[in-house]
This record gives sequence, structure tokens and C-alpha cells, in this order.
Amino acid sequence: MNASQMIINPGLLDSEKIKELNYSFNNKEPFKFLVIDNFLITEAAEQVEAVFPSIDSMKVRYKGINEHKAEDSSFDKFDPIIQQLNVFIHSPLLNEWVSNVTGLKGLSSIDDRLGAGLHQGGNKSFLDIHLDYNIHPIHKKQRKLNLLIFFNKGWKEEWGGQLELWDKSSCFTKILPSFNRMVLFECNEISYHGYSTINCPDLITRKSYYHYFFQPIVAGTIYHDTIFLTKASYSFRKKTLTKSKEFLKNKIKLIFYKTGLRRFLK
Repeated sequence: MNASQMIINPGLLDSEKIKELNYSFNNKEPFKFLVIDNFLITEAAEQVEAVFPSIDSMKVRYKGINEHKAEDSSFDKFDPIIQQLNVFIHSPLLNEWVSNVTGLKGLSSIDDRLGAGLHQGGNKSFLDIHLDYNIHPIHKKQRKLNLLIFFNKGWKEEWGGQLELWDKSSCFTKILPSFNRMVLFECNEISYHGYSTINCPDLITRKSYYHYFFQPIVAGTIYHDTIFLTKASYSFRKKTLTKSKEFLKNKIKLIFYKTGLRRFLK
């Protein structure tokens, strides 16, 4: 990878800065996370925001009881600067940087919709608190880290949409989805997260790039898909529907996983 393709803020590559980030990441509870502003070179971040695909053009739409957002991972149809971002995040250089920052070895990336893509949500978008799927069902690797980069210039706190990190019973931190802010957090059986309903002007959307890092599966780990948390504040109807849906979804997907029916898990 040549210098023109390296779009991370060069100051983050300094060895002393990496040590500082490593200390910060590894001294968080109840699970490890890191927030870095000005993650990309400013010009590159501005270019990504300028050509971010419209929400109406995005391939996958979720509008259910636990989520309302859009998603797309068709990088071949996106603007070259978004393709360049994806290539860089998948690069050995970035992998080594993440490994040094976190102390985790043997990390790898998977370039499909279960490994990287774009998320976007407009007014009234939300994503209920949840755990992520823990094993990539096709490549059989364990999900270890989530990396998010936000592209929202001028995002106001009163609009909501903060990334909430939970310890299952309560939220312990809220992170504004500010422009060129990167969030890296551990993916495990207690790393609950999501965002509450957005209330923003109709022409504003919450934009982000997502990328996941994987490691070999730890012995004894049992596959599960996304698990939405049933919050005490939910109505009786939402509690009942969420519990029923999550139970059936995970039972069925576990059967697909065990029997090798991969086409139903992509």
C-alpha cells in the first residue's frame, strides 16, 4: 500500500500514541472500547461524507420492532473514495495498527456484508440494545472487535443517535456520532450496544462505516445471531414480541449453522 492510499491520520501511527491508545483501550470496564476523533485525514473524511450514498439507494432496509435503519455493502457500486476507505481498513497496515492498539493477535477481516459495510438512519431511525452475532457463519471465525467511523458533520446532541454501550442492565456511556470519529470496541457476550430513536431534520441522516475483526473460534463457543435485549421500559407487547422473535430466530439459525445451510445465513 502506497502513501496515497493511507488515509488514517498519520499522528495515530506514532509509537508513543499507540502505547497511549493501548493503555486507554485495555483499562475500560465492563468491556474494552476506544474513541478517537479525527481518525482519517480530514480531506478523505470530507470526501466520504460528500459522496455517501443516499439512504433510498441502500440495498437493505430494516424496519421492525427492534431496528429501523438501512445498510449496504456493495462497495463495487460506491464512489472510489469509499472503496479506498474499505480497502485501507482491510489492509495489513491497519490490521497491524489495531493489533498493536488492542494487544490482540491473529486478527483478520472478512470482506462481505457480515464483515464490513455502510449503515445509515434518518429521522425516527433506531437500533435497540443488542449483542452482535458471535461467529461468522460462512467463514467460521469468531467476531472479536467492532470498528465504526461516523460521517456526520454538525451532528447535534439533541438529535439523539448516540452510540450507547451497556452492561446489560444499564447504559454506562453514550458516544455522539460526530464527524470523523472512530469507535473501536470489544465484541463479546456482555458488549451490548445500540442507539435510541433519532429526532433530526428530514434531510439529515446518521451515516457510518462498519468493520469487524475476527479471530479463530475459542473452543466451546456456541454460535448465536444478534440478540436484542428486552428492556424494562418496553411495553408488554414489545417485550413479548422481542423475546419470542429472538428465541425463534436464534434456534432456527443455530440449526442452519450446525447443518451447513449457509445460504440462509448470508
